[in-house]
Amino acid sequence: MAARNGRTVRDLRRGNRTAVLQRLYFDGPLSRFELGPATGLSSGSVSNVVADLVADGLVEEAGSVDSDGGRPRTLLRVAPDSGQMIGVDVGETRVRVELFDLALTELARAERPLTPRGYDVDGIVRHIRDGIAEVLEAEEAAPGRLLGVGVGVPGIVEHTADRGAVVHGQTIGWDAVPLEELLRSGSRLPDHVRYFIDNGAKTLGQAEMWFGAGRGARNALVVLFGSGVGACLVTPEVEHGRAVEWGHLTVRVRGRRCRCGAPGCLEAYAGAESLLERWREEGGRPPEDADEETALTAMLAAAYPPRGAEPDPVALAVLEETAEYLGAGLSDLINLFQPERILIGGWAGLQLGARFLPAVRRHAATYALRHPADKVTIELGRLGPDAVTVGAAILPLADFFAEGGRRAEPPTQTRRPAWRAALEERLPR
Repeated sequence: MAARNGRTVRDLRRGNRTAVLQRLYFDGPLSRFELGPATGLSSGSVSNVVADLVADGLVEEAGSVDSDGGRPRTLLRVAPDSGQMIGVDVGETRVRVELFDLALTELARAERPLTPRGYDVDGIVRHIRDGIAEVLEAEEAAPGRLLGVGVGVPGIVEHTADRGAVVHGQTIGWDAVPLEELLRSGSRLPDHVRYFIDNGAKTLGQAEMWFGAGRGARNALVVLFGSGVGACLVTPEVEHGRAVEWGHLTVRVRGRRCRCGAPGCLEAYAGAESLLERWREEGGRPPEDADEETALTAMLAAAYPPRGAEPDPVALAVLEETAEYLGAGLSDLINLFQPERILIGGWAGLQLGARFLPAVRRHAATYALRHPADKVTIELGRLGPDAVTVGAAILPLADFFAEGGRRAEPPTQTRRPAWRAALEERLPR
């Protein structure tokens, strides 16, 4: 039966379940009495929905609180063990796979290190499959509880009707890689368990906006600073977040060659890979055969030695120049989008940390227009190195909420993925 606006009774029930689950998840524990004004539902509707969710094992009691002159009110929360999600970060130095419960508590993890230029498609697919099998085995997880697998990847992700998520990763040598199709073709997971694939900067941004330093902001940019640089934009007009290929903004005409092949990109000056290359070119000596994370740690130790020791002037000069390029790059984002917050994450951003931040802020203010620069704060993200995997795990979680707490069937060619609709409607943080 369809309502006057075209929505069926089933749609209305699903919407009511979604509203209750969201409020309990983000603001709970709450009583039935509090759920009414929080969701806009009548007390009768709240009672019916809560009864359904309790019967489904999705909602449980979480103590009680005194009421004004009446019986204590029972508090409710989303049951953490009623579902599980897997988040995957196809990063620059490793593939990280984590299993989470519904409260995004980590239950198990697996990591596979990547060699430099180690983005062989078959190798990445194998790392993801093996990592998924490892975390599920470690937790002895039941596949029926798994809501889905979210994957954050470098590059532009195109969602196609016939091949699923296709990755265009020019900097890593991926040209229209049908990653979802490849993962599904050899998957040991049941057919109902879906893959949700998106850009890693976007999943980082989603995690920080929901659970980290972005909470409460309506207009923010979350920067992923690793081997290269990228960003996720969240504004009232783009509420679900959009990956921005910020690292390939031209900052110097006929400048250094970027790993994408173009000259003068920001990433050729501000990414960790280029930062270390410039140190070597100027005579710096990173540890032999060290990965990028180890080499950057050594560079920071050389530039900022213990008190009383002389800093390496070359390392210090390269880092100071990098701070200026990064600040100038942020000024472009400030002028274009006028955000209220900029958050810096990614493994290199976290390593450089608070010591690097004052110089970045100073240069951003120098290059940006005064009015938007006065209104923005530039801080570090709060979720640490696991932010991309947390954000990836949010993708199946958002789909689960959009379906009213019911596991959806795999999408057909004409079905719009529910997780995409959920992010576009901007679930409350």
